[in-house]
Amino acid sequence: MLTMRPECQICLTPLPTDRDGALICSFECTFCQTCNEASLNYVCPNCGGDLKPRPLRMGQALVDHPPEPA
Repeated sequence: MLTMRPECQICLTPLPTDRDGALICSFECTFCQTCNEASLNYVCPNCGGDLKPRPLRMGQALVDHPPEPA
């Protein structure tokens, strides 16, 4: 199951799991688009991997598997 962190690991901006705007690497590090554009350029600062748009979690899946607490 994909870990859905609720906020950017740099600026702590909330990143709801049912909305666009979060980027993740293969280790599920999570960043917002603003931090990506400011300095990350689609490269995870933790592992050096690619940052890709995080898929959305909606409907019953969101109810059954809520994001991790901040």
